[in-house]
Amino acid sequence: MFLGEFVHTIDEKGRLTVPAKFRDGLATGLVVTRGIDRCLAIYSVDEWEQMAEKVSALPMTDRSARAFRRLVFAGASDAVPDKQGRVLIPPNLREYAGLDGEVIVTGLYTYIEVWNPDAWGEEREHVEGNDGNIEEWAALGI
Repeated sequence: MFLGEFVHTIDEKGRLTVPAKFRDGLATGLVVTRGIDRCLAIYSVDEWEQMAEKVSALPMTDRSARAFRRLVFAGASDAVPDKQGRVLIPPNLREYAGLDGEVIVTGLYTYIEVWNPDAWGEEREHVEGNDGNIEEWAALGI
């Protein structure tokens, strides 16, 4: 389970040091791909396989489903963290999320997101400052 928010950096070689708290869950490997909100999403191999099966089951005849498949799979990259817990983030993914230097790493229970600090600040401000979301969230059935 991935929980929490951490400030980390992507080094000059494009490597992200995974927060120590998350390393055990990713020790056997991970997949990093484009997230929906211009961030990156990191999945353990097991969680990736479950999510990938759901995405693969979407109908090929649906244009939105094809676009979503492309978003998720075309930029995906698999890796195994090194002994220091570092993983290479490919240049195309760093560019997509605007990552360079300092980043925000967030645990979202079953996966991790990696954000540009400015974009994360805007996202947090939007969520925390919008009381209108409460009714939308209630409609989720939680």
